[in-house]
Amino acid sequence: MEVIKHPLAGVIELVPRVFGDARGAFFESFSARLLAEKAGIQEEWVQDNQSSSQAGVLRGLHFQRPPYAQAKLVRVAKGRALDVVVDIRRDSPTYGQHTKVVLDAGRANILYVPTGFAHGFLALEDDTIFLYKCSNYYHPASEGGLMWNDPKLGIEWGVENPNVSPKDEVHPLLAEFDSPF
Repeated sequence: MEVIKHPLAGVIELVPRVFGDARGAFFESFSARLLAEKAGIQEEWVQDNQSSSQAGVLRGLHFQRPPYAQAKLVRVAKGRALDVVVDIRRDSPTYGQHTKVVLDAGRANILYVPTGFAHGFLALEDDTIFLYKCSNYYHPASEGGLMWNDPKLGIEWGVENPNVSPKDEVHPLLAEFDSPF
């Protein structure tokens, strides 16, 4: 497994070895032992989520407030998605900065998003299937988010009018945001 550390401390991309032949392909999509040994990730994963999206659907930027904060291990099982992570740790030198990764089912890459980050993605292909492994259970009252198109964040999504839920159209801007992290 290749381990790629991103500029935001704690955000790690993992690229497993994919074994392919004329029949198809095989790869190990999760191993707690490998995550700990290769990347120092030692979360206790308690919940898996899955979404499907058409090209142009943007979901995010989301997080859960402590004590229900979630670390996430995300990947795409079908299609491709532009994955975006924003540092919302108040005392971090990279507060308000983001990193982007294209998650691609063919590449099988996985992104580790620690607690203290807002997360979102844009589906780049129709019928993109996005998988989330979470370190804490979903708690609706602890949901939070940032506005996906906040100019202060400067995220280039590569699409002018994404398909965004009404809930994701009313998150605060970074300047109005009081981070719980």
